[in-house]
Amino acid sequence: MTTLPRPLRPFRHRDYRLLVASMASSLFATGVWLLAVVYQVIALGGGPSELSLVVAAGSVGLLASVLVGGIAADRLPRRALLIGVESVRVVAAGAAAALSLTGSLQLWHLAVASLVLGSAEGFYFPAYSALLPTLLPADELLAANGVEGTLRPVVMQALGPALAGVLVSAFLPGTAIVAAAVANVVALLPLLVMRVAPVAARADGPASVLADLREGFGYFLRTGWLFATLAFASVLVLLIIGPIEVLVPFAVRDQTGSGPGGYAFVLASYGVGGVVGSVAASAGRLPRRYLTWMILLWGAGSLPLVVLGVTDLLWVMGAAAFVVGVTGAAATVIWGTLLQRRVPPHLLGRVSSLDFFVSLALMPISMALAGPVGDALGLPLTFLLAGAIPVFLSIAAILGWRLHRDEIAHPLDVPAEVSAAPAS
Repeated sequence: MTTLPRPLRPFRHRDYRLLVASMASSLFATGVWLLAVVYQVIALGGGPSELSLVVAAGSVGLLASVLVGGIAADRLPRRALLIGVESVRVVAAGAAAALSLTGSLQLWHLAVASLVLGSAEGFYFPAYSALLPTLLPADELLAANGVEGTLRPVVMQALGPALAGVLVSAFLPGTAIVAAAVANVVALLPLLVMRVAPVAARADGPASVLADLREGFGYFLRTGWLFATLAFASVLVLLIIGPIEVLVPFAVRDQTGSGPGGYAFVLASYGVGGVVGSVAASAGRLPRRYLTWMILLWGAGSLPLVVLGVTDLLWVMGAAAFVVGVTGAAATVIWGTLLQRRVPPHLLGRVSSLDFFVSLALMPISMALAGPVGDALGLPLTFLLAGAIPVFLSIAAILGWRLHRDEIAHPLDVPAEVSAAPAS
């Protein structure tokens, strides 16, 4: 088994295989939901502003729960947290589907479902991130993050929306929401049959939740590379997430004349790019200039968004989305591995939750503003600002926090000391 290609080596471990199977189904459910909710809002007579409200509700739920989720990931069995998350998702998506199919669904119902799903996500990410290093040796974490980075665009941005587009076009948006709920049920099964139930990363430490939270924030504030990256990411999210999530479906409709199938094509193109970026980033070792590459991939990689606001050709939109997918996924693989390699294990759950919280703190504002700003400025100018400003921010982050010096002082382009992993 040691002769397996580097990106496939984590699959030697049984519990890791089960975790990946669960994650894949969960991501598929999210992909189905993302497209289904867009056309459910439209079916209810809503436009960009109404969709902004529904999507922003999910962001609010995420931000309200993610810090508590990080503390829970450092104190409680992580597998149990993941089981709880999937159970909540089944209930939320199932209720929305039932209301839709019976003709009782209203806009506020969708907002509540989005709020609940976002809250569940706030517990999922820290638990998954903290669980992974307990299942695998340290030198396989880059490959494992590459697997996640590959699955996310394939199943969440491509396969999930593709199925949702077919269901919405052939039947009703509620049918696609049913598919999302079923996929969450499937995600539960591998978690239930894992042989090893990982325990909390530590048994001692601060006695209270507030003390845990202070310890996590203290590490974040005094760690330069972490603070710099998350400060950059928070502004990046403000600039690009709203236009991507809220305005792209309307750009597809208004500029190309396409419907759900066209929007699904753009999402699928983004997903394929994500696969390419994830595989490329995980095929070898971390680059020597890992912080510089990561920030530039995120910043300069946003530039193709400008194209989405000006082209009337669907394939050009797809090509631009592909490039954004490549760069974003490659940077994310580097980032996930960087956290798992440089953050102390007993802080990883909280730091992962802070990663989510700080980098996405402005996401609800971005979602809420995208519709009104798009209406006021027009799609071309909105996408121009979203694509161009991050380029300058990335350069400022690298030079302002001297990340190019930090990465040389803390090299990660050498084999890591192999940590103990459960027998497979």
